[in-house]
Amino acid sequence: MGPAHSSGARHDSTINARVEEYLARLRKGLAELSGEAASEIVEELRSHILERASANGETGSAAVEEALAALGRPEDLAAQYMADDLLERAAARRSPWLLLRGLLRWASLSAVGAFVLLGCTIGYFVGGCLMLCAWLKPLHPHTAGLWRLADPPDSYSLRLGFGSVPAGGQEVLGWWMVPVGLLAGGGLCFLTTQIALWCVQQFRKSQALRRG
Repeated sequence: MGPAHSSGARHDSTINARVEEYLARLRKGLAELSGEAASEIVEELRSHILERASANGETGSAAVEEALAALGRPEDLAAQYMADDLLERAAARRSPWLLLRGLLRWASLSAVGAFVLLGCTIGYFVGGCLMLCAWLKPLHPHTAGLWRLADPPDSYSLRLGFGSVPAGGQEVLGWWMVPVGLLAGGGLCFLTTQIALWCVQQFRKSQALRRG
């Protein structure tokens, strides 16, 4: 009993050490989260690892290694949790700045995230330019606005009022630039946020299913 019990204890100790090593690396990657939130994630993952390892009636080192391999590198998993946390807060507050930070994290994890970040950046940029042009129109009434250019033909330029009037150019909206710019720009920013939040929701669902 003595030698067998000692061997089993050493085996269990080796397994526990391997799990704790993985969780320690995970906790290090969760440094930006509050201590309580990080501890909750670590404990949840500990239970998940042990449950997954014993799903086939085995709790040996091979089963534990298989469970850890299914989760991936702890640094990558921590990055996913950090991105999920930022995106969750962005969805709750509907903050474009927080949303862009979360999308930047997501973009570092996948090509899909990079694509969503690119689309979101373009949407906010164009919407912001339209609203800025509307705000600057009263300050630069003769140069700010949407202009139709003569060269190249049938091309358009959104100008903020800085610089000279395009040679041969013709202003399209006039003072309508103010309401149109504010409505179109604000609407585009709102639509960009809604689409980005929908993409975030799908990403978070896929992450929850993957961890489950």
